[in-house]
Amino acid sequence: MSNLDSSLPLAGVRILDLSRVLAGPWCAMVLGDLGAEVIKVEHPKRGDDTRDWGIRVGTTETAYFNSVNRNKRSVCLDLQTAEGQQIARDLARQSDVVIQNFKFGGAEKLGLGYEQLKEGHEDLIYCSISGYDRHGPEAARPGYDVVLQGEAGLMALNGNADQPPLKFGVAAVDLFTGMYSAQAVLAALFQRQETGKGRHVEMALFDCGLMITSYYGLESMLMGEDPPRYGNAHPSIVPYGVFDAQDGPLVIAVGNNGQYERFCREVIERPDLFDDDRYRTNLVRAAHRETLVPELKREIASRPRALLLERLTRAGIPCGEVLGLHRALTSTRASQGGLLTTFEHPEAGSTHVLAPPYRFDGARLPVRSAPPQLGEGTSEVLQSLLGLSAERLSQLKAEGVV
Repeated sequence: MSNLDSSLPLAGVRILDLSRVLAGPWCAMVLGDLGAEVIKVEHPKRGDDTRDWGIRVGTTETAYFNSVNRNKRSVCLDLQTAEGQQIARDLARQSDVVIQNFKFGGAEKLGLGYEQLKEGHEDLIYCSISGYDRHGPEAARPGYDVVLQGEAGLMALNGNADQPPLKFGVAAVDLFTGMYSAQAVLAALFQRQETGKGRHVEMALFDCGLMITSYYGLESMLMGEDPPRYGNAHPSIVPYGVFDAQDGPLVIAVGNNGQYERFCREVIERPDLFDDDRYRTNLVRAAHRETLVPELKREIASRPRALLLERLTRAGIPCGEVLGLHRALTSTRASQGGLLTTFEHPEAGSTHVLAPPYRFDGARLPVRSAPPQLGEGTSEVLQSLLGLSAERLSQLKAEGVV
């Protein structure tokens, strides 16, 4: 395809993305960012569900869809038709990796399950993403991020102690599952170089959601109960979190006792808060946070943010402004880093696309193509990969297959 770059790490790898919504498409986009050719299969009329979520961009795209579908081609197939299923199987035979997140058993009903596709294609890497363990009693349960955040204990550890359970601002379980899935696919691709054989990668949202409880999860097991919630504060480090200056919030992360001494002497000019035996080390500070933190908050609130940031920086203490999302995206830091790019759009004029976070040999990996309009690659992909003629494509379009 025209947007391929042979210098990228996954150049020459082809991904057939049969997934939709977030976790599966995120996995495929990560692989596309790294240089793989990604063919996204969508329904001819509806497309991916997320083409109808959030703020519209042109006729067939939304900001939500665009956030997880850069560096892909869109091919429209009605997988409820025998012809559409056969074309998908033909594309799978031309692909290194297949990603799917159909309801349990759905891929098999379409003739697109792992056992069906690997026949004659033993080096196929096939990634199934589901809500729950595909080998357990809940295999058929659908997986939704907000439900999984509740069931994995993430809501219970998020927010302040006096608040009800709170979901993360983004669909964290979906996003982490997509990243974990991409890691597993990369491992399978690496192993295939040695064995010549593919693998069936199986990922569950609940499993990934539980994994990202990380240190909170292990502390909960040691305590035998839920850990307390600290909101923007840290369970073990004081002072650490968001504080209100005279004119706005900032983040202060005092990571060790040396930093704390400089914080007291040089930033808030309260050496007595270091000399006090209750606050000399982090362990005792954490134990006496109820008396210490109100004092720190008063001192911070009495000073302008710019002064505090200047003093904190000079003292070598991690700190930063709390920015709104729009300010963060339009900041000099984001601009200089090339983290947001703009593409021409045939209907909207232009559209913003987030850039991949990866750098190789000092250069950020490029956004090779903007998120696709619905079906923009159907004719080119099916002609170039499967050799379908213009006449056959016209026939399939008239039948509603593509």
